[in-house]
Amino acid sequence: MPIQTAKLSDPAVRAFVTALNSHDRDAFRAALAPGATMADDGSERDLEDWTSREIFDSHGHMEVEKETAGGRGLVARYRNDTWGEMRTAWRFDVDGGKVTRFETGQA
Repeated sequence: MPIQTAKLSDPAVRAFVTALNSHDRDAFRAALAPGATMADDGSERDLEDWTSREIFDSHGHMEVEKETAGGRGLVARYRNDTWGEMRTAWRFDVDGGKVTRFETGQA
């Protein structure tokens, strides 16, 4: 049973997922701290390039199945037009109510 985005525990993670699923680039950027970083499958990625390609240009969508680490870890079914659907794990670092880093990969 998926967890409704509005019920995600961590407000910064909730803002991140809400913006991702609504394809709102401005809200997504607002959920991130200045200088935020990310990794995909253990490799550092350029955040702007990766999010454009994997989220916004390919209609990414996250359906959260489980929260861990007080809401800063998620297991989700992630889908986009490029890769289809896969089970993914997400880990977030948050400071001052903003996501400073996120890491994702196959779960």
